[in-house]
Amino acid sequence: MRHPRRRMLALPVGLTAALTLSACGGGGDGGGDGDIELVVATFNEFGYEELLEEYEEANPGITVIQRKTGTAEAHHQNLFTKIGAGSGLADIEGVEEGYIAQAMEASGRFHDLNEIGPDDVSPDRWLDWKYEGGQTPDGKLIGYGTDIGPLAMCYRADLLEEAGLPSDPAEVGELFATWDSYFAAGDEFIAANPDTAWFDFGPQVFNAMHNQLETGYYDTDSNLVVETNADIRDNWDQVVAAIEGGQSAGLEAFSPAWDTSFREDAFATKTCPPWLLGQIEELAGPDKVWRVAEDFPDGGGNWGGTWLTVPTQTDHPEEAAALAAWLTAPEQQTRAFVASGPFPSQIEALESEELLALTNEYFDVDTGALFAERAADVGPAQFKGPRDGQIQSNVLSPALASIEEGTASPDQAWDAFLSGSLNLAG
Repeated sequence: MRHPRRRMLALPVGLTAALTLSACGGGGDGGGDGDIELVVATFNEFGYEELLEEYEEANPGITVIQRKTGTAEAHHQNLFTKIGAGSGLADIEGVEEGYIAQAMEASGRFHDLNEIGPDDVSPDRWLDWKYEGGQTPDGKLIGYGTDIGPLAMCYRADLLEEAGLPSDPAEVGELFATWDSYFAAGDEFIAANPDTAWFDFGPQVFNAMHNQLETGYYDTDSNLVVETNADIRDNWDQVVAAIEGGQSAGLEAFSPAWDTSFREDAFATKTCPPWLLGQIEELAGPDKVWRVAEDFPDGGGNWGGTWLTVPTQTDHPEEAAALAAWLTAPEQQTRAFVASGPFPSQIEALESEELLALTNEYFDVDTGALFAERAADVGPAQFKGPRDGQIQSNVLSPALASIEEGTASPDQAWDAFLSGSLNLAG
């Protein structure tokens, strides 16, 4: 699922000054007169503004222009339109996790970074599952991994305490150990506090569960398996049962109603990656007691993340690959996180003192250490078929939402999910 907004986390005093830049050569022609112009196309907030300026200073002869689109949807619509047209692409294009499968389908339009990238860029830079997410099934590397969104469970400690449930981060592990325990705790919470939901939106929970599966909407041969994958139906049944039990607030994520609900006692728990913490703090205000659990149901999960690709349309493939490699190096990933909140996918960055020292006063949590641990618990990359993101956003979410809205029965919604997936997959 795509994340429409990112905000930086609260940082310890002096951290920004302590971070240092490690500049590397970019393959320019030299001379300081802008002989080569590289365009980097991104969306939302990548934290690249200062980095790109410093790259230019360290690489005379290269001028870098950032073309930033406000939303992931608009950026990727533009990207794939230009791929189809055969012109107009930037030298570096960001591709988000919800669209990487569609980019893989057009992998011939992107350079293999194994062939054109700097020799010192090796797979062991990244967490395994992040590196694998940028690879085609035949081993072509079309993207250097940028950020990730390791999932934790955020919760209203005050509401859990009022319901008689454990509320301290050191004690809530039993509630969030598995999805079974999570939904069981939701039943207890609703019984004690029927005016407040357990979670915000059924599709959000389903997506977290779904992305933990070994096989998702497609098998590794890109065959749609929505109807035959029993794990998908099991997840569906669990979420539907929770919805029917009153656990869902029925608030579509990032909608105006969802935004305003944080200042109310609308729901008690939220699946959340690190980039969401700042937004929760802003929306909820100082009077709500939000905390982050150390456990996440059934292990790890991820929501968000991008790869930097080099389209074959570029006139400067090696220079573009060098810039993409530099932007995704550990030092730059850490600095981008400080600037805008995208959490690093590089192992060295995840183990750095700078990142592990990060805290968040509002959530009263050691943010860097907790989410670095959550990142380590994410399993192998799930294969994503060509319409994976669209099935999730345009078919699954509306189907579950129709149950929450009371406009369809669970059976009707399931049939709509199956037929919509088939139609979309073609």
